Amino acid sequence: MQYEEGSYRDLGWAKIDVGRPARTGTAEAVYAAGKTPEQVVGALAALREAHPGRVAVATRCDAACEAAVREAFGDAVLAEAGVCAVGDFPAAEAGPLAIVCAGTSDLPVAREAEITARANGIDARLTADVGVAGLHRLLDKLPELREAVCVIVVAGMDGALPSVVAGLVAAPVVAVPTSVGYGAAFGGLAPLLTMLNSCSPGVTVVNIDNGFGAAMAAARILNVKAAP
Repeated sequence: MQYEEGSYRDLGWAKIDVGRPARTGTAEAVYAAGKTPEQVVGALAALREAHPGRVAVATRCDAACEAAVREAFGDAVLAEAGVCAVGDFPAAEAGPLAIVCAGTSDLPVAREAEITARANGIDARLTADVGVAGLHRLLDKLPELREAVCVIVVAGMDGALPSVVAGLVAAPVVAVPTSVGYGAAFGGLAPLLTMLNSCSPGVTVVNIDNGFGAAMAAARILNVKAAP
């Protein structure tokens, strides 16, 4: 692909890929960890300037970063679960996408996935605290899950929930291991290995705590083509 003028914004310390929506249908997000609050604000501002009609998203924001984003953008900010979203969310044009998390301790990762999906025009519906330790809670939600065209399943500890869900629904399942759990969970490695060894065929697995990556995988599965 030839270079297109204006396809990125050179801020000196970063090159913001503002041409991504035209190439892939989904926008670049800002990974805030390791950046200063001022850098995160600058990157979000570049995305907003290039695409005023799109919501701009930063993930893994700490309290200082969130405060700086709120100060810079005011009431246009949704800040939750380490995600800062600036601008109005688009109307949903794809979905429904079901997002299921095993326990409330997994909620921040699930919310990261939900907000990212909504930012990309997906009708995302979150169901929390339906882990395998109380399977009846999941079964009560089964009719709703079977309406979804894709399901993201977020779980830590033993990481068994994606296998259960994938055995009950026809939609593609994207599994997200979390770092929730005691010592032998090894910071999410145990649920990651469980999900990679799922006995339910066809489960897709993303990295530990990567709610953002799960939402982007779902966007590709749903062939989202959001407007640039």
